[in-house]
Amino acid sequence: MTPWPTSTPFPPVWLVVGDLGPREQQPRLKVLKGPMVLTESPLPALPAAAVTFLMGQHEPRTPALALASGPCVYVYKNLRPYFKFSLPPLPANPLEQDLWNQSKEDRIDPPTLKEMLEGIREKAEVPLSVQSLRFLQLEPSEMEAFVSQHKSKVIKRQTVITTMATLKKNLADEGAVSCLVLGTESKEILVLDPEAFTVLTKMNLPSIPAFLDITGQFDVEFLLAAACRDGNIYVLSKDSKRPKYCIELSAQPVGLVRVHKILVVGSTQDSLHGFTHKGKKLWTVPMPAAILTMNLLEQRSRGLQAVMVGLSNGEVRVYRDKALLNIIRAPDAVTSLCFGRYGREDNTLVMTTKGGGLLIKILKRTAVFVEAGGDAGPPPAQSLKLSVPRKTRLYVDQTLRERESATAMHRTFQTDLYLLRLRTARAYVQALESSLSPVSATAREPLKLHAVVQGLGPTFKLTLHLQNTSAARPIVGLLVCFVYSEALYALPRAFFKLPLLVPGLLYPVETLVEGLSDKGVSDIIKVLVLREGQGAPLLSAHINMPVSEGLAST
Repeated sequence: MTPWPTSTPFPPVWLVVGDLGPREQQPRLKVLKGPMVLTESPLPALPAAAVTFLMGQHEPRTPALALASGPCVYVYKNLRPYFKFSLPPLPANPLEQDLWNQSKEDRIDPPTLKEMLEGIREKAEVPLSVQSLRFLQLEPSEMEAFVSQHKSKVIKRQTVITTMATLKKNLADEGAVSCLVLGTESKEILVLDPEAFTVLTKMNLPSIPAFLDITGQFDVEFLLAAACRDGNIYVLSKDSKRPKYCIELSAQPVGLVRVHKILVVGSTQDSLHGFTHKGKKLWTVPMPAAILTMNLLEQRSRGLQAVMVGLSNGEVRVYRDKALLNIIRAPDAVTSLCFGRYGREDNTLVMTTKGGGLLIKILKRTAVFVEAGGDAGPPPAQSLKLSVPRKTRLYVDQTLRERESATAMHRTFQTDLYLLRLRTARAYVQALESSLSPVSATAREPLKLHAVVQGLGPTFKLTLHLQNTSAARPIVGLLVCFVYSEALYALPRAFFKLPLLVPGLLYPVETLVEGLSDKGVSDIIKVLVLREGQGAPLLSAHINMPVSEGLAST
């Protein structure tokens, strides 16, 4: 649904609507004059977008209608077909072309052709053509006839148009010549010349565009925002073939409208977001229902620009920034919105509903939009004057001292900061050397050790708990060795071989320690964790053994 431009010398009294029609009928293009259908024209395929634009400065300056459908743009002038533009074909997959050439020469049979095409579809970066995709959907009994019919045809890979907008050519006036801007399924943006319909420039996107919003002039400078199917909004300028900025959304976009310098985006999370063109989020407004459509409301007589949001509960909400201006309730869910001049009225709102209805509302010429949530801007509490205490003599002296000795104070602060870092590093090294923190210092074998001594003596039970702290890499080939005084203690085994250590699990290693001294003398037992074939331990710990009774742990 699109209105006629307001810059034409004749009153714009036509409304163009793309009617999908029932399932058994062909889509049609309907032109309405007032509430009555003036003409109907059949469409070759489902329309994806429709815009009006001026093609040249020749008199009479009659606007043209561009309708995007499949890989083509159909241009209508004076309600009659004027020109058809087709997207340039994409290069076909060379492997696919070679397979069809072999099939043409009867070197491979249809089952073999299907098997090899399925392998190409799974691994190749270049998608298959429509001909190959149709062949893969056929039953085995239908393959022979399909190959005989299409094996002599040249393989063509064609993209389709997903969205369309207009861009002023060299002037910012309302009646200036405009270029068509196309977004395609092949992740490209094409700008077409308004007279020759040749591609002026081509820009690439990381994803398929769904919505476009453009400001500026093609010959001077322009800024293009594309909301794509990957949930991001990419911003491009005239000289950039790749996106200049990227706005990451938390959900899929359902609409994109520029209000002054703010990009207003509706998302599937039932919320409305405002961004700058550099990606800074300004505000977020939650919606009471799912967003179905969005469009711009511009009242030129009052200099008002707002965004209209159609919701699934039948409401149409009008927002200026995040302030709610008005709520219009429709009898059914609104699927499309259009605001502009219609007939003799400059401010007319046209809506289509989910059930196929068409609603036309005229804005009163004396109507003034009042914000429902109060004035826009900072909250009222921000204007309250704070009771700031008076400046004391001490405060003034300290301020003067900081101004005069700023360099010396900064150097003193840096010196203290470096000393703190040095002391922290020394304490960390000392803890590693004395095994106060039994954690391995190497990143290749991240280990953690916890030891517990149980018993009253003279026989104690020593339990070691080893843990592999890596994320996903197991450790194998480790040994545990106990170093102790043989005059004070006796161990059945002073040497253990550890199993494979799975990350995150605790592995207990138990042994008995028998005290040999009857004089109440205790000592430390040193635990070393080593790798086979290496002399330096990966991890070490000192265990303080009790004298008679108690529990010691490190």
